[in-house]
Amino acid sequence: MPAQTAQILDGKALAQKIQSQLKERIQTLEPQIGRPPGLAVLMVGDNPASAAYVRGKERACKNVGIASFGRHFPTQTSQQELEQVIDELNRDERVDGILVQLPLPEHLDSNALLYKIHPDKDVDGLHPVNLGRLVRSEPGLRSCTPAGVIRLLQEYEIELKGKQAVMVGRSILVGKPLALMLLEENATVTIAHSRTQDLASVVRQADILVTAIGRQETIGADMVKPGAVVVDVGINRVVGANGESRLVGDVNFDAVAEVARYITPVPGGVGPMTVAMLLHNTVQSYGRTG
Repeated sequence: MPAQTAQILDGKALAQKIQSQLKERIQTLEPQIGRPPGLAVLMVGDNPASAAYVRGKERACKNVGIASFGRHFPTQTSQQELEQVIDELNRDERVDGILVQLPLPEHLDSNALLYKIHPDKDVDGLHPVNLGRLVRSEPGLRSCTPAGVIRLLQEYEIELKGKQAVMVGRSILVGKPLALMLLEENATVTIAHSRTQDLASVVRQADILVTAIGRQETIGADMVKPGAVVVDVGINRVVGANGESRLVGDVNFDAVAEVARYITPVPGGVGPMTVAMLLHNTVQSYGRTG
């Protein structure tokens, strides 16, 4: 019998659909508000991966009609200088969203910078006020990657209510907020991490398995319940014998695709959704100003 192949959860296609919807929404709102939405991405230093991400975000902004107020600072920029820039952007009525591109050089305190951003302009959804709103199930800006995962599951009409969801990873960027969002959708949520005993047996219980640990192909077919939904948030760069690099996730895609019912690819799964939700948050913040 041929191996059963899971249905792909296509984040790239959904991200394009969301961008088209946002473009239409901006075209409706702009005549009423009198300006386009504005997003400021602040980048410090010369991390090549960060530079590529920022370029991607700026391209996506241009596609939907969001004005970019991005700033690129030299590595040695001081904490005080950056905090001053964030204060100015908080007051700037043309700017609806402010994002500090992580990671930052070691001499900077990223938490202090995040706390400086006004919660209503915190399009990354990482300010304690927005995380608090999530805990209380109140409206607010939601963290982009977790919100993108939920939106992707909704697009494919995957039932979360009453399901066993296992979140592997507990970072403030993905694991913790996504566990709360799954709980909000009435899933029964387990958070597993590097100190979890017998990780394989915990993961094998999952109807919905989300992994964000950043270790290449850790999750094999023997760890996945047949018919599970597998969402791979991990992005790991591996270099082959020929010296060429490629991106892989935390999941052994080919093996797991034979037992799962749905699976996200890497790349082309969760990554594009993160950018789409960043644009969504910017437009949400902009719509409130109208």
